[in-house]
Amino acid sequence: MPSRLSLLLALLLPLSAAATVAPATPPAPAEAPTAAPASPRVLLVTSMGEITLELDADAAPRTVENFLAYARDGHYNGTVFHRVVPGLLVQAGAFTPDLQPKPSRAPVPNEAANGLSNRRGTVAAARDRGVTDSATTQFFINLVDNPKLDFQSADSPYTAGYAVFGRVVQGLEVVDRIAVVPTGAQGPFPAWVPTTPVVIERVQLLEPVAP
Repeated sequence: MPSRLSLLLALLLPLSAAATVAPATPPAPAEAPTAAPASPRVLLVTSMGEITLELDADAAPRTVENFLAYARDGHYNGTVFHRVVPGLLVQAGAFTPDLQPKPSRAPVPNEAANGLSNRRGTVAAARDRGVTDSATTQFFINLVDNPKLDFQSADSPYTAGYAVFGRVVQGLEVVDRIAVVPTGAQGPFPAWVPTTPVVIERVQLLEPVAP
């Protein structure tokens, strides 16, 4: 009569044998980490100093590509900061020193619902306040935190916000100097135009910065 030990060994044998002869399962190869896209950088050489912008193509791809397309075409060279509102923003990108508008292409969709906020030093796409998807060439730099310009809802262009697509990484002191230049009414604008033009002399695309 088999002993209790021999019966136990017999029951365990198939499992032990299977474990011995079964080929080892190779570990799954580790997935290579996906590199985050590099952040484009742009240098604005102005009549009051240099400003470097870092653009967020991940959060606002259409807006960034629109801005870069105008920059590559030389559109911004010779334009001015035509709207300077202390304690709010400085705006540029569309007008020559004599306040003549430069031609623009079709507008891009509003990307304000991208999670970026209009904080001090950020760059956002200007648009017609009454038309959500109307951004073309103009942009502004926030002088202070402006959460009232952020996306609130898509129900109305007045709550759709203004798309942040980058930030100033060098030259914020230049932006602050622009913010205090004397302004007044000129041309088609009732106020806020610098009495001495603040000119964007040239825009230079810099090497992107790896994240």
